Amino acid sequence: MAEATATTTTTESTEPKVKINYTWGVGRRKSACARVRIAPGSGKIEINGRTLNDYFTAERDRKAIFGPLEVTNVAGKMDVLVNADGGGPSGQTGAIVMGLGRALAKYDNSLEVALRGAGFLTRDSRMKERKKYGQRGARRRFQFSKR
Repeated sequence: MAEATATTTTTESTEPKVKINYTWGVGRRKSACARVRIAPGSGKIEINGRTLNDYFTAERDRKAIFGPLEVTNVAGKMDVLVNADGGGPSGQTGAIVMGLGRALAKYDNSLEVALRGAGFLTRDSRMKERKKYGQRGARRRFQFSKR
């Protein structure tokens, strides 16, 4: 019988693991929900594991996300990581803007006045209206025939 000798080598990294303290903010718009994390960094924006330009193709969506960062003068100084879910591109953009505003206000309380003045902390409560029975949609009726 042959004996198997197992040698285990442990390679421990000499670099200490740096724990990044993220500040969280949750934003919602229509049926979209975005969980936003911010931390001091180089200014990268990542949405669902993709860069901003890869995720949003419309220029208005990309510009809208920079709104809270420009109002508070922290553009290029904060890393933004987003998990966006539900809705479409426009709803997700609105949710990200609100979540980013909330995270920045939590990160630094002095920024809240500027964010609230620009409307980045106000929840847009408009939702899709439900379909009613006896109708084709929320407000559209079936066609009426007199004869």
